[in-house]
Amino acid sequence: MLSRRSFLLSSGAAALSGCQIAPAPQATAPQQGGPFRLGIDVLASRNFDLLRGRRVGLITNHTSMTGRGEMTRVAMKRALGSGLTALYAPEHGIDGTIGAGIHVSTRRDSFTGLTVYSLYGPTRKPTPQMLAPIDVLVFDLQDIGCRSYTYISTMAVAMEAAAECGKDFIVLDRPNPMGGLRVEGPPLDPQWKSFVGQLPVPYVHGMTTGELAMMTAAHRWIAASPRLNVVRMQGWNRAMVWQDTGLRWYRTSPNIPHATSPFYYVATGILGGASSVDIGIGTENPFGYAGASGVNPQAMLAACREFPAPGVGFSPYTKGSFGGVRLSIHPRAQADLTALDVRLLAALQRLSGSRVLARVSGDKLSLFNKVYGSERLFRELRAGGSVERLISGWSSSVNGFRSARQRHLLYA
Repeated sequence: MLSRRSFLLSSGAAALSGCQIAPAPQATAPQQGGPFRLGIDVLASRNFDLLRGRRVGLITNHTSMTGRGEMTRVAMKRALGSGLTALYAPEHGIDGTIGAGIHVSTRRDSFTGLTVYSLYGPTRKPTPQMLAPIDVLVFDLQDIGCRSYTYISTMAVAMEAAAECGKDFIVLDRPNPMGGLRVEGPPLDPQWKSFVGQLPVPYVHGMTTGELAMMTAAHRWIAASPRLNVVRMQGWNRAMVWQDTGLRWYRTSPNIPHATSPFYYVATGILGGASSVDIGIGTENPFGYAGASGVNPQAMLAACREFPAPGVGFSPYTKGSFGGVRLSIHPRAQADLTALDVRLLAALQRLSGSRVLARVSGDKLSLFNKVYGSERLFRELRAGGSVERLISGWSSSVNGFRSARQRHLLYA
């Protein structure tokens, strides 16, 4: 992890990578009062003042919508004309239809006619050639609030690339669908930094993309200092979950179809890296199941009823040779959902006779550890130990993160 020194630079400091010195990151505040507005809507209400007269690149996909349901790239193209010069797409592509982990190709966008450069192919960081047509790079993607979801990794490496090439970086802020209060889970060990764990934050960080960008710049989590501006939302507060915004949910990827899906992703996403398990991919509620081959569903239900999981319901299910539980998670559940994920995995490991981790090795094991953030969970479960010590050990890093993030929070 890079040092956590202040981002504020003296005017006489040396430039990084041959680029200009970056001023302190700014958050552009909307006027107080009025209806809820996304960052894109606030910028549009100001006639895109930050972008006028500049060549603009936009990191975007199907979730990049205005509050009225218009594509951000279409709204920008209408307002800026030839000033919008390039588009960039993250994992799942600009239409959000490409499966997890599958490379995205550079293509032409049918709505704007612009080139859509892939940020999930041969490179995940924009190259100088990709950034040559632009002066400013704008980020407008809907994140889900979990460290292992790759949209924030795309943001971090794109910020770094923009800084190295002397381009400004603007984040159009969007809500964290799980709200701004839920912070939980293991820290990221530096040796396990990857594209499913790019930023050293807890598994669930409780921040918006704009806040994360501010913290990333300030704590030097990237190798160059960006000229960063965040366009804040209007009317959002930390107690709000997605349902409180009144916005339509656009599936952020094929297996995140509902506004509640991020909660389920946290509750079973780590478990999903094991073998012979079922987390409901392909069902009406992906990540909403916790089962394994050869497991008795009633035994799994009994184990789940012992968990401290207020706001989470369990019901038994059987699917062929698989048995386990369906989850029902209230958006305001007080349960530590990352701890629930680990407890579900431990229960399935025990009830399956240790089979769910028996064949996890090689690349699959590496990905499992990258998602969790260290080797500790796999090592503990393979040794037959209790995960409760691991879970209780998260509290120090979570509390430290809560304190460190405080000055980067843009919303009360």
